[in-house]
Amino acid sequence: MSRSSDYDVCCGLENLPVSIESTSHEEQLPRFQYSPDNVPGPGSDIDPSEVTFPGCDCNSASCHPGICSCLQSHGQMYNDTLCLRVQDEKDSGCCRPVFECNIMCRCSEACANRVVQRGLGFRLQVFRTEGKGWGLQTLEPVPKGRFVCEYAGEVIGFAEACSRQRSQKLGDMNYIIAVREHASGGGRVVETFIDPARVGNIGRFLNHSCQPNLLMVPVRVDSLVPRLALFAARDIALGEELVYDYSGSYKNSRCESQVVIISNTDSLSKKPCYCGAKECSRFLPLDVSIINHI
Repeated sequence: MSRSSDYDVCCGLENLPVSIESTSHEEQLPRFQYSPDNVPGPGSDIDPSEVTFPGCDCNSASCHPGICSCLQSHGQMYNDTLCLRVQDEKDSGCCRPVFECNIMCRCSEACANRVVQRGLGFRLQVFRTEGKGWGLQTLEPVPKGRFVCEYAGEVIGFAEACSRQRSQKLGDMNYIIAVREHASGGGRVVETFIDPARVGNIGRFLNHSCQPNLLMVPVRVDSLVPRLALFAARDIALGEELVYDYSGSYKNSRCESQVVIISNTDSLSKKPCYCGAKECSRFLPLDVSIINHI
């Protein structure tokens, strides 16, 4: 592995390189195949690269609400500064899934409804934290509502997620995220499992916090498989560690979707939380939906 000051954790596959704080740590990085996008894994019924949505017929440079079919029929939209409207925790609103214009749309690549698909827009850095292992920090200020990065990896089936949980050893890191989306009407729940342990992107270095500065929102572009986009939940200062809540509890019970991480099943006990937040719950979130099937 190269030991140069311009070493890029992303192997040149992102819009911007992601550095590592100290070159002495390069050889200690976990071994994984870098991919900026979700890839199909064992048990996946849908190829995340397959185009499944029709495009809009907008011929303008940027789409407008009330005219664009993508914006008319689906979820939220970005504002004029390409920010997602992020609710305060006490707000009674919720963060609904986002549908961006896709490869089939006739609008330009500069359309304001194309944000997550453009990739990284801020300079980020991997670093060693105190007590939490690897972490990810920003090398520039990030305004509230701006897209920061994705959490991408292998899209796997439920049985494979159970199998990977079962094979984990004491002390192994767990990266599997379960996305449960509650469809409006009918009570149908759609589940997606994403694991960046073997193939993944920079999102795998993000740590948990009980008072996060990032909010995870399912965003669909070309495929039915959601892209797990992380937006700034508040203004984030230069050098601040980027963190999100593994339980997805930033969103309240009125939300149409919920994002939760499947915690490590060591002894079926909760793992201590070291986020250091003033209102820390003392333990990492534990989701027992897969544990009960092991």
